[in-house]
Amino acid sequence: MSFHGSTKPRYNNSLAARRALIVRAACCLLLLGGAASAAFGQREPVHYFHSSRLPPGTIGPSQLLRGGPLAGYFQPVEIRGPEGLEVSAAIEGQFDSAQPAPAMFGMLIGPVYRLKITRIPRNEGHEVYPTIEVINRLYPPQGLENHFPIPIHFTLEELEIALSGRLVTRVIYLEDPQSALAVRDTLDEQRYFEVRSDEDPLKAADRLGRPVAILRMGSRTPEFDSQSQRFLYDCPPLVKLAKPAPLPALRSGVEEVQPPVPRLNRSRSP
Repeated sequence: MSFHGSTKPRYNNSLAARRALIVRAACCLLLLGGAASAAFGQREPVHYFHSSRLPPGTIGPSQLLRGGPLAGYFQPVEIRGPEGLEVSAAIEGQFDSAQPAPAMFGMLIGPVYRLKITRIPRNEGHEVYPTIEVINRLYPPQGLENHFPIPIHFTLEELEIALSGRLVTRVIYLEDPQSALAVRDTLDEQRYFEVRSDEDPLKAADRLGRPVAILRMGSRTPEFDSQSQRFLYDCPPLVKLAKPAPLPALRSGVEEVQPPVPRLNRSRSP
């Protein structure tokens, strides 16, 4: 699978091919005037009902209205980041104990999950509280769901952008195999590209593949309300997942390679 950021991929059942291209809009979401209007006016007349600028929790629930095997499915999501980074998820009105990245969770399609990121390199003592909204699911081979999570990488650059007071919006998408780049990815790095401040990363991701998750991260600090739990988005159900055992070798469990069958010499003597 190949995942990308402004936008992400489909499965080819290869761990080495699991990449996460992130469509990243690391900016203050500036609204440009006439120049932006002219640029949009020259584009194809396609109507998009959704936008990454919609409030968190708007896009995911509308996806459930389409039906299909989405409701009630806990999509594995893997959180990665710089060495030493720790992740906490909001559970039952409070943040759970921190665990080192990479950490894996099962998240429902539709709700918004609030995370707490601590022990940020070069920024000890500072924290960020990003949200993750899963808007679609993956379809790996049955029984191998935890081997193919949606990868979400927190880069040090993006974390420091958020700490500086700016907003980072990343759309993770499953890239279209017909237009995928012939580049081998690694688990420790997620390829991404940045979109202009007047371009919607969700639309960019939709052009390149199938959007599956949206990461939003800024400098907002907790405003806990024990009654409404607005900051924590009501702590939707979450499953903490353990890292699965490595997949067997390609031919493990398959019959051994047999030596070539000797051929009979059918040539006739003169």
